[in-house]
Amino acid sequence: MSAAGTSIVNGRLVDPANGIDAELDLHLLDGKVAAVGAPPDGFSPATVIDARGQVVCPGIVDLAARLREPGFEYKATIASETAAAARSGVTTLCCPPDTDPVIDTPAVATLVRRRAKQARKARVLSVGALTQGLRGEQLSEMASLQAAGCVALGNAQAPIVNTLVERRALEYAATFGITVFLRPEDRHLRDNGCVHEGAVAARLGLPGIPEAAETVAVARDLALAEHTGATIHFRGLSTATAVRMVRDAQAARLPVSADVSAHQLHLTDNDLLDFDPQCHVTPPLRTPTDRDMLRLAVREGTIGAICSDHQPHDIDAKDAPFPATSPGISALETLLPLALRLVEEGVLDLPTAIERLTYGPARILALPYGRLDVGRTADVCVFDPRSVWRLDRATMASAGRNTPFHGWEFTGQVTHTLFEGRLVYRSAS
Repeated sequence: MSAAGTSIVNGRLVDPANGIDAELDLHLLDGKVAAVGAPPDGFSPATVIDARGQVVCPGIVDLAARLREPGFEYKATIASETAAAARSGVTTLCCPPDTDPVIDTPAVATLVRRRAKQARKARVLSVGALTQGLRGEQLSEMASLQAAGCVALGNAQAPIVNTLVERRALEYAATFGITVFLRPEDRHLRDNGCVHEGAVAARLGLPGIPEAAETVAVARDLALAEHTGATIHFRGLSTATAVRMVRDAQAARLPVSADVSAHQLHLTDNDLLDFDPQCHVTPPLRTPTDRDMLRLAVREGTIGAICSDHQPHDIDAKDAPFPATSPGISALETLLPLALRLVEEGVLDLPTAIERLTYGPARILALPYGRLDVGRTADVCVFDPRSVWRLDRATMASAGRNTPFHGWEFTGQVTHTLFEGRLVYRSAS
């Protein structure tokens, strides 16, 4: 066999999908996993990565990352954000449909995919719009979007107000076997709120969003999912009550899954006490009790994926009084570090944390990623679990520098990312 391919040697290989957690070498050839452990006969790699003291795992699969292109290139581009993804060990990103134009036609989905292929840093998968223009009135051409490569359908941050429209949308999606992403929120109960309704909101004099804005929507969505037989995925749960409702639905064998944004596992509404607009997110930061229940749900598997909910913003978007700022965090670069912090704090063990970032999200959408079987696409993240570093907005790879984690010290840093067998990121150190 001629010299080609890559060997990653001496590392701790953690591949939860295959139950692997051991010091094993990984060998890649022609964009695929060629072997785990001993190399194939005659294998002579062109590149050898010595991962001694490091963790080797599947590339991270992120179910919610806004790349801002098309339409909002002044905030970020597919090129800038896939470069940030590569630096962060993320090899697959799901792009919500709230671009401009909205991803409600095959042409826009094809544009996003083409731009990502040009960047060659990460795989970008589109979530198609559930309704035309995300207006919640007319259904999109779901079958056409599916044929164009959309891996799911959703209405992004614009929950459907009309229950009959949602019922029809779920029926249509069920017909084609399409998973529907739902951001559970009752817009009427949310009203003009911008933070969690509670003692902190009252102290700050900010309009609150009650827990019921999420739980009422979860109840409605679960009832419609049971009625229609649709497979639904709750995007970004934030409340303890919603977790219990989803747990009960899963126990009843309804086809329902859920994810949580990484920041919801660490921050609470107490972090709002200095009116920091970097903590303005949707859904809002909830109470410590909610945060602890979300952590438990991740550990037990009720919540099967941790995602970034990456939303890069320009500087002006956060430069206003708190209620007038745009919600969202530039979060790709803190996704893995925040998950590893859960390991530090004893909330998760390392294989579980990696599973919720890789195979867990891939399994939700039946994607062939997030695992390192022989013959699979060679998406690999290598990180140093002992590397201590401090997040600095000035050195972030994302075009968006909006983060509440500026100045935080993290343990664990990506050293190499390989996408389809190609080295797309290598740390300078």
